[in-house]
Amino acid sequence: MKQIRFALLRHGVTAWNTEKRIQGRSDISIMPETAAWYRQHRLPDKWANVPWFSSSLSRARETADALGIRTVATEPAFIEMDWGTWEGEKLSDLRARMGKDLRDNEDRGLDFRPDDGESPRDVLNRVATFLEDCNLPEFGVVTHKGVIRAVYAAARGWDMMGKIPDKLDWHCLQVFQYSEEAGFSVDALNVPLVPAQESA
Repeated sequence: MKQIRFALLRHGVTAWNTEKRIQGRSDISIMPETAAWYRQHRLPDKWANVPWFSSSLSRARETADALGIRTVATEPAFIEMDWGTWEGEKLSDLRARMGKDLRDNEDRGLDFRPDDGESPRDVLNRVATFLEDCNLPEFGVVTHKGVIRAVYAAARGWDMMGKIPDKLDWHCLQVFQYSEEAGFSVDALNVPLVPAQESA
């Protein structure tokens, strides 16, 4: 039975993150202070020598560069969820403007879908398609919150309704396993990066 173990790391903070704007596929760079923080850290030894991919968006590639990760490729399966015409907006503004329509949409959980965008289930399906064709036993990806939440939901059996069962630290690796027979499962959550001065 093919079993794949993979670590997902969210990209560093951007100006849009601090402004609480929905980024989706909008290509926003990480902030200089964020890049500096990642330059002061490295991957834990267990994950330092496996192949790493990144999303094609600048914020993921810049985070990988700052951490000293030599990615083997950018991988379209791990690009952020497409938020369609809502990109650049704030969720609070959308809720005020759309009221019940947005609440009803959010109550669809995995099938929540922004106007002209993707649902979390769409994200999960493209990640699963990549994994079904993947021959690597272990790998890592610098990716996005929407991708990690979709994979986490499937692995944890969470329908994305209500409060998330575990608090995810976005500065840490979230590690999952996948097999075609068993699907997604959680391997380890919140695996911390290591201060660079602890390098051998």
